[in-house]
Amino acid sequence: MKRRRPIVAIDGPVGAGKSTVARELARELGFTYVNTGAMYRAVALAARSQGIDPAAASATERLEQMLATLRLEVDGPRLMLDGRDVTGELGEPALGDLASRLSTLGVVRARMRELQRAAGANGGVVMEGRDIGTAIFSDAEFKFYLDADPRERAARRARELAANGVKCTVEEALEALLERDRRDRERALAPLRQAADAQAIDSTGLTIEQVVARLSAVVKGR
Repeated sequence: MKRRRPIVAIDGPVGAGKSTVARELARELGFTYVNTGAMYRAVALAARSQGIDPAAASATERLEQMLATLRLEVDGPRLMLDGRDVTGELGEPALGDLASRLSTLGVVRARMRELQRAAGANGGVVMEGRDIGTAIFSDAEFKFYLDADPRERAARRARELAANGVKCTVEEALEALLERDRRDRERALAPLRQAADAQAIDSTGLTIEQVVARLSAVVKGR
């Protein structure tokens, strides 16, 4: 079925600027912004609150039970977990690492795929993540793969953490993001990769405004 408004899928590794670019692009287009990474971190928050260790033998069964009743809703810039706004709780580095480990589990990815497809089913969304153009919406009308030099990505990540009151050197951020890259690219389920029909954008040395302008020109020009 043809959507009345298109889906814009933005994939790429951590620190490439996806969240900021997607949020600003959505604002410019009048679309809804959907941050799937935040959705995974919300699941990680719920799992941690219940003491679920993804490496434990009982993890799959406990996660199935938790996910069966879990409610995740995108409410403009806010993310609601079981009716509670958790947007401000999702920036903790340890939570991002736990979300990355949970994302390798089939039971988690299956439920998140359902929630993400529901969030974008009607179109008019800018959705960013690791597998939007390859697995979630392989039929998205617009696909972009946003990347940048690893050291620049690490510097951005360190600044982001500092803004949230978390001390982290560029070297520490670089080590963490390279591990995240490896995990995301090597996982068996929906690994991070550029969709064959996605337009690659290297944001190294570019401002957010410049990247948004490039993507916006593509979307508005078709």
